[in-house]
Amino acid sequence: MSDSVTLRPAGPDDVAAVHRLIAENTEAGHLLPRSIADVEGHAARFVVAENGAGVVGCAELAPLSDGVAEVRSLVVADTHRGKRIGSRLVSEIASVAGARGFATLCAFTHEPSHFVRMGFTIVPHIWVPEKIAHDCTSCALFRRCGQYAVTFPLRAGVTIRPERPAAVIHGSRAAASRRPTVERLHFRRPAARQPEPAEAVPA
Repeated sequence: MSDSVTLRPAGPDDVAAVHRLIAENTEAGHLLPRSIADVEGHAARFVVAENGAGVVGCAELAPLSDGVAEVRSLVVADTHRGKRIGSRLVSEIASVAGARGFATLCAFTHEPSHFVRMGFTIVPHIWVPEKIAHDCTSCALFRRCGQYAVTFPLRAGVTIRPERPAAVIHGSRAAASRRPTVERLHFRRPAARQPEPAEAVPA
């Protein structure tokens, strides 16, 4: 059995395998549920990773507006994690999105560090109003999902680099390497301002 993994567009024959991957990770709390009818209806938007054993990963390119698309249902089988398959899927989705004219690729995730390593930026949810209007307001977990919003600009000279912790930005100028963590994002409440002493009033 070959362990080499290739990426390709999904087809109707991949629906059952894709749905199974999503369902397994939904039960683990990593993904939102998708019905098999939903996966079947959007099969053409998926990219799958396969080896000699079959489909071992998938990701969907979901348009949210004319300029914004989302990486959705990104999942890799437990037996094949740690092999950069997820990064390759995101890179392929980004290439397809850029070719189709989208300006921004976004994702909503419980594990933002994986996307930060590829050059995505953590942003407030309200910076992606297309996602909120398209999906969030009708979701049972609206305002309490616990996911991070991340975005990546799809413009010339900006590419996802799965093999490096920093993205290449503004042509050939590379961003400095940074730790793949969000622990540095601490929000502190401003210290209470002490009242100024009252001025003496002349008698």
